[in-house]
Amino acid sequence: MRAAIKRGHGRGKRDFRRGIAGLASPVALGWALVALPAQASEPEGEAAPPVEAHVRGDARIYDADHFARFAPRTAYDMLVQVPGFSIKQANGERGLGEASENVLIDGKRIANKSGGALRELQRITAAEVLRIEIVDSSSLGIAGLSGQVANVIRAERGGAVGQFQWNPEWRAHYARPFWFRGQVSYSDKAGPVDYTMSVEDDGSRGAFGGPVRIFGPDGLLRENRREVLQTGIDFTKIQAQVAVDGPGSSKGNLTVAITPYWYELTLDQDRRPVIGQPFSRDLTSTNNGYQFDMSGDVDFKLGPGRLKLIGLRHFDDEPIDNYQTTRFTDGSPDSGVLFVRDSLIGETVLRGEYGWKGGRNTWQISLERAYNLLDQEGSLFLLEDDGDYGEIPFPGGSGKVTETRYEAMATFSRALSPKLDLQVDGGAEYSELSRETGEVVTRRFVRPKGSVTLGWRPDKVWDFSLKLRRRVGQINFYDFLAQQDLQVDREDSGNPDLVPPQSWELDVEAGRSLGKWGKTRLALWARQIDDIIDIVPIGEDGETVGNLPRAYQYGARWTGTLEFAALGLSGAKLDTEAVYEDSSVRDPLSGENRPISGNDWYGASAEFRHDIPRSDVAYGFGASTSKSRPRYYLTETQQEWEGPVFMNVFAEHKNVLGMTVRGEVGNVLGARNRQERTVWNGRRLRDPVLFSESADHKIGPIFRLLVKGSF
Repeated sequence: MRAAIKRGHGRGKRDFRRGIAGLASPVALGWALVALPAQASEPEGEAAPPVEAHVRGDARIYDADHFARFAPRTAYDMLVQVPGFSIKQANGERGLGEASENVLIDGKRIANKSGGALRELQRITAAEVLRIEIVDSSSLGIAGLSGQVANVIRAERGGAVGQFQWNPEWRAHYARPFWFRGQVSYSDKAGPVDYTMSVEDDGSRGAFGGPVRIFGPDGLLRENRREVLQTGIDFTKIQAQVAVDGPGSSKGNLTVAITPYWYELTLDQDRRPVIGQPFSRDLTSTNNGYQFDMSGDVDFKLGPGRLKLIGLRHFDDEPIDNYQTTRFTDGSPDSGVLFVRDSLIGETVLRGEYGWKGGRNTWQISLERAYNLLDQEGSLFLLEDDGDYGEIPFPGGSGKVTETRYEAMATFSRALSPKLDLQVDGGAEYSELSRETGEVVTRRFVRPKGSVTLGWRPDKVWDFSLKLRRRVGQINFYDFLAQQDLQVDREDSGNPDLVPPQSWELDVEAGRSLGKWGKTRLALWARQIDDIIDIVPIGEDGETVGNLPRAYQYGARWTGTLEFAALGLSGAKLDTEAVYEDSSVRDPLSGENRPISGNDWYGASAEFRHDIPRSDVAYGFGASTSKSRPRYYLTETQQEWEGPVFMNVFAEHKNVLGMTVRGEVGNVLGARNRQERTVWNGRRLRDPVLFSESADHKIGPIFRLLVKGSF
C-alpha cells in the first residue's frame, strides 16, 4: 500500500541538527539489520513461483500458501498483497447503516466505530488465516457493498499470542522525530471466550516550510514571506475485546476503548512587505481531548433465521484553542485573535438485523435508531494593549445540534443462474434535525433509499458488477454553527437551513484474471447529487455553508498487479493504480458550471516489490502523484497540492531475531507543497482582485523504520 505523506509537528529549523542526530543511529541500524542473513533459517532451493488463486463457485480463493513469500505477520499483511484488490474503508458517517467497508471476517461485517475490519485484521496473526476469498458483493446478501469483497477466513485460535509493531519516523527538515508510533496486542482463549487487549499510538508528525509571495492586482510583488508549518497528533488507544461463543447458537462480541489524543499545529510567518515595516505572525492551534467507544453485538438463531442485535456508544471531548498573534518591529503593540471552541460529540446507535433463507432466496430486514449530538461553545477574543484577551461578539458560535434518525431496510438476494447474482435492497430513513442557539428549530425529513446490484461471472477469468443506488447523505454538524479559520482570516456563519444531500449513484466494475501474470480491474462511476453542500452567498457580502441544487461526478479507476515470475524475475511484482474524476456544479455567483469545490481530480501510483529467492530479504520502491480541484469561496479561490511525484525506496529483512525489520526513505525525489490563492475585494468575479498568493514549501526526505514480531 502507498505510504501516505502526512504533515506533522516540530520546532522548525532549530531542531534540524537534533533531528538528524536522532535519526542517524536508528536508520543506520535498521538498514544494517535488513542486510543481515537470516539467523533462524537458511532458505534452500529455487524459489517457487507465485501460488495462483483457484476458483471455487463464485469465489477466487487465495490460500495461506499464496502469501508465504511475503512472510506476513498479520492477516492485514496478507490482504494488502492480494493481486488487483483495492481496500475500501468504512465511510465514517453517523450511525452504522449499510456496510461500506469491502472486507469481511469469517463472512461477517465488523460493525463498530473502532477501526472496523481493517483494525481487526492487524490483530489477527497470519498463522490464524486459512484463506482469503474474493467474491462479488451481490452474492453475499449484505446490503451496501459493491464490486469485489474480501472475506478473511480464520482457523480456530490455538492459544495465547502477542504481537508488536514499532514504526518511528524522522524528517530531515522542520518536524520533530516521532518515536512512539506502534502497537502491541495480546490475545488468548479461555473456554468459549476469546479476548484481546491492545495499546496503540496511531499518530503522525510532519511539516513543511518555504517562501510565499504576495502579488497585487497589477501583478507586482507586494510582500515576501517565509513560513514554517508543523503539525503533530498522538492517538493513544487502549482497547479490550471479548468474543463469546455460546450458549447454544448464540455468539457475542464486546469492544471497549478509550483514546486520549494530543494535537498541535504551529504556523510561523516572517512577513516583509515591499513598502512598509516587516512583521511576524504566529498561529498556534491545540486540541487535547479524548474519545470513548463501546460497541457490542449478539446474534442467535430465531425461527428460520438468525437475529443480530448491535449497540454502539461514542463520545468525544474536543477542546480547541486557536491563537493568532502579530508582532511588529516598529514598537507598535502586538495584535492578536483567540478562537476557543469546546465541543462535546456523542453518538448512540441501536440496530437489529434479521436474516433467513427461503429456497434460492436470501432475505434480511434491518431497523436502526441513531442519536447524534454536537454541543459547541465557541468564543472569539481580541488581544488588548494590556496583554489580556477581551471577548467580542461571535453570533452563532455556541449552540447544540442533535439528530435522531430511524432507518428501515429490506434486502433480497438471489442467484439467477450459476453465473449471475441479483441483490435488491430498499427502504427509507426518517430524521429529525434540531439546532438550538437560544431557540430550538426542528426540521423533519423522510428520504427513500435503496439499490440494485448485479454480479456476472461469465467464466473463470472475467467478472462484472453493476450497482444503481439511491443514497441519502449527511450534514456536518459544525456547518450549523459559526466557525472561525484564523489561518486564512475567514469566518463561516452557521446555517440552520441545511438539508441532507441525496444522490443517484451508478457503479460498474470489470475484472480479469491474467493467470500467472496477475490481475487487472477497471471501475467506472457516475453520480447525480441533489442539494449538494457548498458555499452560498448571504446578503451583499456574507457567506455560509449551504445547498446548491444539483451537481454531477463521474470518474474511472484502473488497478492492476503484474507478476514478474512469468518474465523470469521470480518473487517480483508491480502494483499499479490510476484514477481520474471530473465534476460539475453551477457556481452561485457566475451561474456557470465549474468543478465541485475541492473534488478529487487525478492520481496515479506504482509499487514494485521483489522478495529475493532463497533469502529473507525484500526490497522495492513506489511512486505516486495526485491533485484535487481548487476550493471555491465567495471571496477567494485556493488550491493546494503536493508533488509532482512522491517516491519511496525500502529494504526489508523478514527474519532478524525472529522479527521483520524494514527501513524506508520517503520523498527521495524532493516533492514539495504548493499553494495558490486569489482573494477578491468583495465578491469573487464581481469585484476587483485584492491580491494573489503563491507558496512553494519544502517537505524534504522522510525516514521510517518498521520493526514487528510476535511473542
